[in-house]
Amino acid sequence: LTTSLATNFETLVAMRFAVGFGVGGASVPFDVFAEFLPNTDRGKNLLYIEYFWTAGTLSVPLLARLSIGDGISGGSWQLFVILCALPCLASAILGVIFVPESPRWLLAQGQSVEAMAVLRRAAKENGHDPHVLFPKTMQLEAHDEEESGVCDLLAPRWRKISFALWAVYFGYSFAYYGTILAVTRVFDDESTSTAQVGGDAAGYNFNYSAILKSSAGEVLGTTLVVMLVDRVGRVPSQMFCYAMGGLSVFTFCWYAAYENSSRSVLVLLAFLVRAFEMGSSCATDVSTPELLPTKLRTTGHSVASAIARLGALLCPFLVAESTPMKTIGAIMLCIHIVTVLGASQFPETSGLAMGRVKNV
Repeated sequence: LTTSLATNFETLVAMRFAVGFGVGGASVPFDVFAEFLPNTDRGKNLLYIEYFWTAGTLSVPLLARLSIGDGISGGSWQLFVILCALPCLASAILGVIFVPESPRWLLAQGQSVEAMAVLRRAAKENGHDPHVLFPKTMQLEAHDEEESGVCDLLAPRWRKISFALWAVYFGYSFAYYGTILAVTRVFDDESTSTAQVGGDAAGYNFNYSAILKSSAGEVLGTTLVVMLVDRVGRVPSQMFCYAMGGLSVFTFCWYAAYENSSRSVLVLLAFLVRAFEMGSSCATDVSTPELLPTKLRTTGHSVASAIARLGALLCPFLVAESTPMKTIGAIMLCIHIVTVLGASQFPETSGLAMGRVKNV
């Protein structure tokens, strides 16, 4: 919300920097939810959350069209920022009210009574008698308090997974947000953009319809991974989607470089690109909490998310107006290849208990 109050570039950057701290914590509820799910259906149920992400993605061009418009006729980017911030505030409030503490973490901290209370609450909310499933005589095994930090991710046992995670998260964030920027750039009709009379403020002429149609590809991508992730596994799902995402964005960028390219074909290619980028990121999100033990899970996921923010920070320098579309496509393809190689280093976690990876 405070971003809407920015009056200059420096203030805007400071506000957006603060937003990054909130984004870093977005993985915590996902990890907690993963701990409550059975091994056999964990992937599928985790992926249902991603449909809400897609709903948010689809709402962005709609909100932009309503609030920003062409940037001249009464449009307001401040209103756009406020509208986008409201769901985040609602999520924060609902998270505090409804998201429980991780019972695994509580046990790791030696708080077995609190862990039992969380389990009984979960049983009650799922229509079971908590005192039958967890009678008063039942005792949860209390572990000694465990401390962990970023340095533990570099311990010999977890070093390979950590480096692979960082490479994949950097690649998927660079690819995901780079794709969004590339699609937006292609569907920005520069030839018909306008400028305010007597001023130097340029207007916008985004093809909101094309951007919305391409964004709908995320629904297909999420659905595809829902069908694959528990059947063929986490690693094959990631490798397939990252590989197809790289080929799709390469084809999209090279085709967009031609002067007489068909708008309908561009929309179709953009739809496929968004589908595979979303599918690959969904598969990685499911795999991540399963790779690390309880004491490292949230720390590892948060560090990987921070690496992802670095990828998101750098991608606008590639997808700049001065960079030829063919160059963008070639570099994006290379980044996808590296990401596929990183994902290939993950151990398969389908059907395993949380943190019980093989071949580490």
